[in-house]
Amino acid sequence: MRMRWAIAALAALALALLTLAVPLPWGFHHADATVASGSACPANAKPANLNFTLKDMNGANVTLSDYKGKVILIDFWATWCGPCKIEIPWFVELQTKYGKDGLQALGVSVDDTVEKLKPYVSELKMNYPVLQGLGHDDMQEAYGPLWGIPVTVVISRDGKICTKHIGFSAKESFEKEIKSLL
Repeated sequence: MRMRWAIAALAALALALLTLAVPLPWGFHHADATVASGSACPANAKPANLNFTLKDMNGANVTLSDYKGKVILIDFWATWCGPCKIEIPWFVELQTKYGKDGLQALGVSVDDTVEKLKPYVSELKMNYPVLQGLGHDDMQEAYGPLWGIPVTVVISRDGKICTKHIGFSAKESFEKEIKSLL
């Protein structure tokens, strides 16, 4: 019986580490871009597909291409995601701090209904558009594949994907990348 519990505990720990993707010394965290020293965005950065229109929580259409010319942070998340709940207040703070300089954060809820989103967004005081990603697998594929969440994409003013954070990342990483693009 003890052996079963030990195996279950190890499996739970492994799953937690895979889910969080916390920066660990053995390179578990993944930011999907190699930026040369002193450069804001990799020279070989691919263009972001901004040809998507999603509904916000109030049913209004939001077209991603309307934000071209700004530094865009797209956060793919869900209300049940623990690491997402840690990162979202950072994005609220970054939007407040750098919005006037050209940052636009966008939250894309990958599988929540509007009924679940509204109280959550209110509780976390999200000050940026929160879009309904449920049923928009095409957008998730354009920025993915998304094997888990959170996934956060930072796009330059000229529409290039500069970094893609897969899993939980440090607030300082996001801020440094955003500041280098503003």
